[in-house]
Amino acid sequence: MTLGYLINQYPGISHTFIRREIEAMERRGVSVSRFAIRSSAHGLIAAEDIGEASRTKRIVGASPAALAGAIAASAASRPLGAAAAFADALRLGLGSDAGFFRHLIYFAEAMALADWLRHEKIGHVHAHFGTNSATVAMLAARINAASFSMTAHGPEEFDRAPKIALAEKIRRAAFVAAVSSFGRSQLRRLVETQHWDKIVIVPCGVDAAFHAGEPKPIAASNRFLAVARLSEQKGIPTLIEACALLKRDGRRFALTIIGDGELRGAIEAQIATEGLGPEVTLAGWKTPDEVRRAIEDAGVFVLPSYAEGLPVSIMEAMALGRPVISTYVAGIPELVIPGENGWLVPASDAEALAGAMTEALEAPLGRLADMGRTGRTRALARHDADAAAAVLADAFDRFTEGRRS
Repeated sequence: MTLGYLINQYPGISHTFIRREIEAMERRGVSVSRFAIRSSAHGLIAAEDIGEASRTKRIVGASPAALAGAIAASAASRPLGAAAAFADALRLGLGSDAGFFRHLIYFAEAMALADWLRHEKIGHVHAHFGTNSATVAMLAARINAASFSMTAHGPEEFDRAPKIALAEKIRRAAFVAAVSSFGRSQLRRLVETQHWDKIVIVPCGVDAAFHAGEPKPIAASNRFLAVARLSEQKGIPTLIEACALLKRDGRRFALTIIGDGELRGAIEAQIATEGLGPEVTLAGWKTPDEVRRAIEDAGVFVLPSYAEGLPVSIMEAMALGRPVISTYVAGIPELVIPGENGWLVPASDAEALAGAMTEALEAPLGRLADMGRTGRTRALARHDADAAAAVLADAFDRFTEGRRS
C-alpha cells in the first residue's frame, strides 16, 4: 500500500517527529510518498533530514513548466472535481484570515498535488497540521474524488479554528489524529457528536536513540536545559525572568537554550539587561544527536510554555531520565506529573517558575534520579514511535476504505 504525506515545510529542524512517524510506518510495510508545499525556512543540519529532503517532492520549488503541466493535467482529467475544488477554495477564502488570493494559491497547489497523487496511484493523503497543508490536502482529495486525513497538533489550529475552517476539515476528513487527550477534546468541541469517533489519539513517538540503553546519570542539579523555538508560544522570556530572580537570590546555575526563532533578538536583549550573560547560553538549533547529548549533560529540563500541543522535547527529556519543569498548559499535564517526574507551574508566572527551579536546585541528586526514572518509564510506555505507528496504521485501515493505493 502507498500513502501520501503532505506537510507545509518538510523536512524541518522542528519536525523530526514527522520523519520518525513516516519511518515507523515504513517499518510496518507501508510505502509513503512525501510531499511538501515548500522547503523549511530554517535550513537543515541533521544528516537524516538532508536525506529526507531528497525523498520529498515540493510544490514550491518545482519548475514552472512542471507545475503548469500538473495543473493542466488535473483540469483536463478531473474537470468536475477541479470545478468543485475551485468553488470550495473561493468559499473558504471569503471566511478566512488568509484571504481570497491565498486560497487561489492553495487551489493551484492542490491541482498540482492531485496530479502527482494520480501518477503514483495514491488514493489517500495525510496532512500534518490542520492549517494550509490540510486545506491543500482537502482540495486535492476533492479534485481526485479521493480521501484525506490530518494530524492536528495545536495550538495554532485551535487558536484560529474558525479562520482555517477546521470544523469543515474534521467533518470532511476520513479521520483526524490528535496528539493528546487535550487535543482531542478541542477538536470534539468544534463538531457534532457523530464525528467524534473518527477523532483518534495518535501520540508522537520518541526516536529510538532516546531510549536505547541506559541514560547517563544526573551529575549536577544546577544545569538547566530548554529546547524550544524562540516564539511567543514557548514562554522563554518568562524563563529569563525566573533566571533573574534566581540570580538575585544568590543561586548558582547554568541554563542552555537550544533553538532559534523570531524572538531571539528580544531574548538576547533581555539576557543582557538582566546581566545573565554568564548564566544563560543561546545555543541555536542543534542536530538530534547534539540535543540528546545536551539533555544528558543537563540535570533538569525546563519548558515554560504559554500554548502547546504536546511537546516532543519534553518526551525526549523524560526518555533520557531528566525531571521536567513545565506549565499547566494543553497536553503537558498528560506528560508531567507533579512530584513524580517533575514540576508544573502556572504559565507566565516567573516567581512560581523560579520556585520550581529552586526546588530542583535544592533536591538531592538521588531524588532527581528517581523522578527521572519515573519519567523515563512513562515516556517509553506512552511515546514509542512504533507503537504510535500501529495506532495510526489501524486508523488508516478502519477509515480509508482501501483508498490508499
